[in-house]
Amino acid sequence: MNKVILITGSTDGIGLATAKSLLELGHTVLLHGRSEAKLASAKQQLSGVANTNKIYTYKADLSVMADVKALASAIKENHQTLDTLINNAGVFVVPEKLTPNGFDVRFMVNTIAPYLLTKLLLPLLRNTSRVINLSSAAQASVTGDEITKPSVLSDSAVYAKSKLALTMWSRQLALLIGDDGPIIIAVNPKSFLGSKMVEQAYGVAGGNLQQGADILVRATLSDEFANASGLYFDNDIGQFTAPHPDAVNADKIQKITQALALFTGL
Repeated sequence: MNKVILITGSTDGIGLATAKSLLELGHTVLLHGRSEAKLASAKQQLSGVANTNKIYTYKADLSVMADVKALASAIKENHQTLDTLINNAGVFVVPEKLTPNGFDVRFMVNTIAPYLLTKLLLPLLRNTSRVINLSSAAQASVTGDEITKPSVLSDSAVYAKSKLALTMWSRQLALLIGDDGPIIIAVNPKSFLGSKMVEQAYGVAGGNLQQGADILVRATLSDEFANASGLYFDNDIGQFTAPHPDAVNADKIQKITQALALFTGL
């Protein structure tokens, strides 16, 4: 059965590798990126493995809330249903830490944009659909106030906080919507994969990107993930496991989700 799958941040890295694998399996992939040129290049690369009528491209800057809303609107206009949303886009080192509105780019892209996009696309996501949020082994305690304000902390500290916040809202939203909405799973695709982000952050080449792509394909298609809503999968150990303790603390995850709801209006 052909599935329609949106992958944010899919013009390179794990996102592009995952798109290629899913297209090879016959599915329809919606590519997202910030650059028209990179989107065109990615589509050209992928046209060798699939008919271009199975590849759609969408441009949006996920650090800008209006762009996230426009992206959701465009997808809803062009597609009646969405089988999987892979919130893959993420940043670590950024040239400018603040958006024009004075928000922290790192929290906007890593935590807030995927929350907003997921909420806006819920009408397209059935109870058999899946939302796969790319988490990380790097997770650090965070408050609702932190994610909606500029941070003076290091890139590594903000990254860890943003990924824990993502993992926390994944669990809370899964609990809130229950069986009426999509399966929502947080996944650490594997630490130190050979992505541009890892090279920028740590100055190392990293491991085989396909390992990250393979787990995202499994999370998208496998029955193994069919009853995993609200859970956390750690590909460093290859199994579902407990995330950071804060991500299973009902009071703390509710506060994070409340902060996001207030900030985004959803």
